[in-house]
Amino acid sequence: MPALISRREFGRITALAGTGILGGLGVAEALGHAPTAPSELYALSNRLAQQWLTALLQLQITDQARGADYGGIRGPGDAAVPGRIAETIYPLLHRARHTRQSRYLDAAHLLYRWAETNVSQPDGSWLNEPQPGAWKGTTVFMAIALAEALKNHGTVLDLQFKTALSGRLLRAGNFIHDTFTIDYGNINYPITASYGLALLGEVLDVPRFRQKGHELAHQALRFFSPTNHLLFGEGTPYYETSKKGCYPIDLGYNVEESLPSLVHYGLLTKDEEVLAAVTRALQAHLEFMLPDGGWDNSWGTRNYKWTYWGSRTSDGCQPAFALLAARDPRFYKAALRNAQLLEQCTAAGLLTGGPHAAAHGVPTSVHHTFCHLKALTTILDHGDAYARIDVSKAILPREQAYGSRFFADINTWLVAQGSFRATVTGYDREYKATHNGHASGGALTLLWHPKTGPLLAASMTDYQRYEAGNMPPDTTPSALGLTPRIELVVNGISYRNISDLNAEIQVRTGPGICTVTARAQLVDEHQQSPAAGAIPCQVVYIFAENKVTLTFTVAAGAPDQNPGVILPLISRATEKVTVISDRQLSVAKASATVTITANQPLVTLPAGSGRAFNFVPGLEALPLSIAGIAGHEVVIELAIS
Repeated sequence: MPALISRREFGRITALAGTGILGGLGVAEALGHAPTAPSELYALSNRLAQQWLTALLQLQITDQARGADYGGIRGPGDAAVPGRIAETIYPLLHRARHTRQSRYLDAAHLLYRWAETNVSQPDGSWLNEPQPGAWKGTTVFMAIALAEALKNHGTVLDLQFKTALSGRLLRAGNFIHDTFTIDYGNINYPITASYGLALLGEVLDVPRFRQKGHELAHQALRFFSPTNHLLFGEGTPYYETSKKGCYPIDLGYNVEESLPSLVHYGLLTKDEEVLAAVTRALQAHLEFMLPDGGWDNSWGTRNYKWTYWGSRTSDGCQPAFALLAARDPRFYKAALRNAQLLEQCTAAGLLTGGPHAAAHGVPTSVHHTFCHLKALTTILDHGDAYARIDVSKAILPREQAYGSRFFADINTWLVAQGSFRATVTGYDREYKATHNGHASGGALTLLWHPKTGPLLAASMTDYQRYEAGNMPPDTTPSALGLTPRIELVVNGISYRNISDLNAEIQVRTGPGICTVTARAQLVDEHQQSPAAGAIPCQVVYIFAENKVTLTFTVAAGAPDQNPGVILPLISRATEKVTVISDRQLSVAKASATVTITANQPLVTLPAGSGRAFNFVPGLEALPLSIAGIAGHEVVIELAIS
């Protein structure tokens, strides 16, 4: 193995590659470390990984006077150095081996030092945050990252560092082996541990790790829902369904963390039973990918981390789908489309917390970047082993206008009528003991059109920092939930249709039209009606080719119980709004104009920049409302031209 080259030598090669003296070769090709004519996904992964890693290195704290922070990496949106930051060692060693630049190896040494100083524990675990009592389950993610680094790129390490890393991984493996069971935390932890232990068993040659990994992987096969084959267990208790027969399921964690781990486990151990089950599960979850690569987690139990492209602290969907692309060509397209979306959501070299986060001035955490950087590094480590596929011939489920599909295990309907893609949910499984997390009640949690992208999108019903270390505080005076809804506020308590877990939904699909009717009551987070009595309501959504009509109905009641409609239209602050009348306005988007027409006066709620912003899923919205709808039938039409 050639020695690492100096920065000066690397700069010389870079300059030559840029001038064409090397016969059109790029830097990596000149060094002999990249495949010729790489696939589009490989090329994008390489480009994006290099961009992200460069930005992370610029943020590394190399001043020893910074005390405990020395060696860590902290972004403008981080309250402290993230406890898992040393997982970046894996992509750093990849880059060190393939470029032979010593700066990547230097950065890895500093990160390892930071982790051992700030989050390493005597029992072999690492803390999720550098503070006493923090969660230790994320030890499995650090162990996988360091084991992948050692397995794939250990040749760049000196004997002392390699020995230290091996010894530390053995301690981590013992912690995972002795602590993790199928009931440990949410299902993402034991499933990830199945691969983590199998990998550690191979790298360290510890048979009992491999055996425990096998046990967890095969126990996990019981956690696919009976009707839709969606992975469940994101929220306890695992083994009880809701009143509607729903399971605790979160799309983001499934596609970006748990299913990729099962794929890795199956490929590492050549376990066809696991690979067959996870292939079927990936096909089921693929139903929720939007044509632009976004993941529709508008309904998931843990959608408090939904960022449109995925989930805040998971690794990314690319390994799961790309590595099994030979089994289903749509998998490659899914991995590529999502990677393209990640690139679109990158600003100043970092992956931002949603499509509009950077433009809204939201400081960026490095957590999104280093997690998803690992996934792209996995793609690079596997080269182009997955099939080369013509993406124009691979059709994603939601690229087809199929009318509607019902997912009983989450009480959710997907609508694909004309050019619109929509999601309506009555999902009544809340996350553990929390309330007003994901929307329910027959809410229209997503409306998407190919010319505009998302038009309506659900946030958390109430923004709550379930994981304060991984969720930014929302101190904006104009903070507003993004889910379209009927809302009544009495004595400071909000009663909403989207909080009703007992709502009933009916769907009728006919030629050129799909009609969804949701009947609910206005209730608070505890499913209670106002003291004056129950308030039934109805919302009807009619989907046509380029028009969607929403009809809201609430019976007349007491004078002080006159709810309104809130309809935040997803729209960047840079998009021009033209007020045509008090009942009609238009929004000019890049490729289309959206016209909103109502039979009652439309009011724009106050927002600092003219747009509300919500961290879930990282989008800006024009906050439209109609007041005092009791006793009236309110009709709102959205048309695309």
